[in-house]
Amino acid sequence: MIATARRDAALQPGLRWAEATKIRDEWLGLGLSTEPADRPATEEAIASIYAGHRRSRPEFHWVLSPAAAVSHLAGLPTHQTLRSYVGDGRPPAVDLGGARPVASDIAAGLSHLRSRMAATYVEPPPDRKPLQRQKGKPWPVLPADRALDAGLPFHELLRQGVREALFRTLADAVYNPIRAAIPGFPSRDAVPVCWYGHQDAAWIGHADVLHRLGLAAPVGAFGTWVTLARAGGWWWPGESHCVLVDRPAVIRTEPIPGAWYGELRLRTVEYRDGWSI
Repeated sequence: MIATARRDAALQPGLRWAEATKIRDEWLGLGLSTEPADRPATEEAIASIYAGHRRSRPEFHWVLSPAAAVSHLAGLPTHQTLRSYVGDGRPPAVDLGGARPVASDIAAGLSHLRSRMAATYVEPPPDRKPLQRQKGKPWPVLPADRALDAGLPFHELLRQGVREALFRTLADAVYNPIRAAIPGFPSRDAVPVCWYGHQDAAWIGHADVLHRLGLAAPVGAFGTWVTLARAGGWWWPGESHCVLVDRPAVIRTEPIPGAWYGELRLRTVEYRDGWSI
């Protein structure tokens, strides 16, 4: 029965899209979850990521909010630090005896993982003449019904309606404002590099949609990142220790007026130690 439904969905863009929205909304709910983190599962997933980069299991230090993490972040690299490795290879602020920070290896490995998975994507056959665009021009941004009617390539509909929609809610409306509110840093970019666990659902949910619709194959450590998103929250990787934040106790959102893909904006978030924005 399931196999038959998937074959039918593979032939009908409307059914394919309906299935994609269900999976997207599942990941949106996860990204806004206020259930406490599954600490053992989170630690095991992160330890696996460290091991994948030939690093020993770190010591895990849990805190109840990003603000409570500040005193444990000294010496961890920022995005500017990581960019320096792409440039002249000399980190300006982190002395690791010439070694790359583990955060740099994780970022590079994740980029490679995402590229490898994207390379497995197979565009489903269109049911009408595909929409054309001028060379060098972006695809038009359309609501789903118009996109389907116009023959927008399905991969582009998924980019707009899944990945970008989740990003607008979970990044633009949730974790970027939280990051900017962390005390003790002059700007959001000065906060050391971290990953966001369940709030990383924009790229993970998009990749999961591709996988579950049979359009792309999971590769490498993708399953580990899925586990981490389902289990945990924010985490800062250090060379011998990893700082982890439990999930918020409260997240309140409201619909963005006129949004096409269920995007939300943040009203308030409160963590388990009372810190809130």
